[in-house]
Amino acid sequence: MAGRLGYDGVEVMVWTDPVSQDIEALRRLSDHHGVPILAVHAPCLLITQRVWSTDPWTKLRRAQSAAEKLGASTVVVHPPFRWQRQYAREFVEGVWRMADETDVRFAVENMYPWRYRDREMLAYAPEWDVTKDDYRHFTIDLSHTATARTSALDMLDRMGDRLGHVHLADGRGSAKDEHLVPGRGNQPCAELLDRLTRTGFDGHVVLEVNTRRAMSSAEREADLAEALDFTRRHLAADARVPRP
Repeated sequence: MAGRLGYDGVEVMVWTDPVSQDIEALRRLSDHHGVPILAVHAPCLLITQRVWSTDPWTKLRRAQSAAEKLGASTVVVHPPFRWQRQYAREFVEGVWRMADETDVRFAVENMYPWRYRDREMLAYAPEWDVTKDDYRHFTIDLSHTATARTSALDMLDRMGDRLGHVHLADGRGSAKDEHLVPGRGNQPCAELLDRLTRTGFDGHVVLEVNTRRAMSSAEREADLAEALDFTRRHLAADARVPRP
């Protein structure tokens, strides 16, 4: 589908699907469809706690190895869960150490507080707002800024030239991580893309759009085509800046 719609590449989320964990299978699919794998998302979700090991550092080392073998430039990683206490204590220093050992970027992604009705739980450590800690590269996710009810452009400013990767999606401030097609929520998707064209951003912009509500394959493709068109138009808004 990515190849048919004209996407430049994909980010692979390593999760419970066995193909996502199989480097050779991914390489064959990439070659077959002519779609490069540009980033690897390490298996750090609740549902992937046993994927590639129960040890979080082993997961990151395997994600780095996968990126290197697949020619991907970036490993996306979430901050630890608060109950991963030892991992959380070592995380900032450990990510720097791993980043020093490879040309692959470890881009740490902003998260959000977990909410249920009027209650809020801080699930991530050291912080869900990763700009409060010192990392070489960041991933900004606009669905997550919507869920956190924080300013995406302020976060972009704090990340500065350490912004290494973008997860582009929209949201309306729901407690759920919505990942809407850009333009369908209240996030400054267009403004963020316009700013990237002016600042010489050299990373990847990844459409991380939820299509589970699509009633058919045609509707899913239409959503992903709309997302791609929105992103390309705004990345090319300044004709003086080459489109990444």
